[in-house]
Amino acid sequence: MEKKIFLGKYIKVAIEVLEEKLYPIWNAIDIAISWTVDTFNHLLLAIPFPIFVLLIGAIAYYSRAGKDGFNKKGFKKGWGLALGSILGLILIYLLGYWVEAIQTTTLVLTATFISLLLGIPMGIMAAKNRVANMIIKPLLDLMQTMPAFVYLIPAIFFFSVGNTPGVVATVIFSLPPAVRLTSLGIKNVPYDVIEAGYAFGATEQQILFKIQLPLAMPTILAGINQVILLSLSMVVIASMVGARGLGAVVYQGIQQNDMAKGFESGLGIVILAIILDRVTQSFGKKK
Repeated sequence: MEKKIFLGKYIKVAIEVLEEKLYPIWNAIDIAISWTVDTFNHLLLAIPFPIFVLLIGAIAYYSRAGKDGFNKKGFKKGWGLALGSILGLILIYLLGYWVEAIQTTTLVLTATFISLLLGIPMGIMAAKNRVANMIIKPLLDLMQTMPAFVYLIPAIFFFSVGNTPGVVATVIFSLPPAVRLTSLGIKNVPYDVIEAGYAFGATEQQILFKIQLPLAMPTILAGINQVILLSLSMVVIASMVGARGLGAVVYQGIQQNDMAKGFESGLGIVILAIILDRVTQSFGKKK
């Protein structure tokens, strides 16, 4: 069948115009993201491995045990996750992928931070404003249904190759849960509680920050958990545009048909995903 609409051609022209006219903005974003990723990498790699592992074990323990951490009840709750996290990180270290694991963690944390910085305010807007919700909802549908590889094309166009296009593509892919779950959490706050706030003379700002956001926090934390896991699922795809870390090693394994390298680095990603998932879930349940 003959092609009659050349939509892609117009999208390409629009992207070229944006790239040319807004070059200073793209350059500033590139510098900011590269600086953030490099700084986090240096800071995390500067921590000696034993201290880093014990620190993660302590965070994992506290996420489960909480205030009961110094008694028998807390120990029963927290020791399993703490021990599992420590053994998982030691395995990554012994496999020789410690630096790559830190690079992956940095990439995921940077993408998660940007996603939350954008996603939570958008979720609040969507919950409180019907017009904003009508605009944001189809955009989120587009972001969640578009194949992840498609994000890489404009990301390369604007930022060339390296960590920045990887982070940008990851943010686009992982942003929707942050927006949707923030909006859902605020909408589910019982109306009689909000009415009680108004009855005591609370302002809109006080209603939002002292009633709606605290009560919506478990749902928002579930969104943060989803953002982290979706970011981790993008590390291999992001490596195709030059992002470093375990995803790049998996990609090398595919290119070189090296099953051992691919399996070991893939296992490292799974271990990081399990640790981050369990820890964030535990903090979410406490709320």
